[in-house]
Amino acid sequence: MHHPTGPLPPEIYWRRRALAIGVVLVVLILLVWFVSSLGGGDDSPAAESAASTGTLTAPTTSAGATTSAIDTGDPGSAGGGGGGPATPAGEPLTSAVPAPPGQCPDQALAITVSADKPTYVAGEEPGFAIVITNISTTPCERDLAPGLQQAIVYTLDGQTRVWSSADCYPNDQTDVKRLEGGKQEVYTVKWSAKTSEPDCAGERLPVPPGAYHVVGRLGTLNSAPVPFNIG
Repeated sequence: MHHPTGPLPPEIYWRRRALAIGVVLVVLILLVWFVSSLGGGDDSPAAESAASTGTLTAPTTSAGATTSAIDTGDPGSAGGGGGGPATPAGEPLTSAVPAPPGQCPDQALAITVSADKPTYVAGEEPGFAIVITNISTTPCERDLAPGLQQAIVYTLDGQTRVWSSADCYPNDQTDVKRLEGGKQEVYTVKWSAKTSEPDCAGERLPVPPGAYHVVGRLGTLNSAPVPFNIG
């Protein structure tokens, strides 16, 4: 290293050099910190919003699956005999009968319905599944005869009732089930894609292509509507 020369004592020059070197080091440290802060961790909203999610699982329940009705489209067939033009939704439907005394009350049950496909081609028979669940913790019995639990099809806007699985099914049958708390009963229904009316009144007509929805019903309980299409 060169020795400082000049009119001042050498210590002054050494101190000036040390001060200059210190300033340069501070500037370099600040520069490195600034650059690293620009490229630092991911604090984007997307990263902050990533949170653990919980999956709700229903308690394990036993379920008995039976075919409650097969609508062949012929008068008197199980689950759908004759019927005529579709009925406006404002007119009386197949009566919603409350639970008889001593049986599971409607408030202890839940009903859901599903279609086996979102879209059916012309001539195909839609299939529906009705699931009835005892949502209480108390075991009880309920008559789940096919004439009491039903699938009802409406046009998508809900203005026209097209068909019900109970229109032509004998209502004098009984099928009393014991439902433990959380237990489910599953019933499947096949529809011939023809109209029907209560008591098998009138002529059955093929439904036109379009959008529809199905509702499950038991007593005074109605499921949420499930849409489907017929092409």
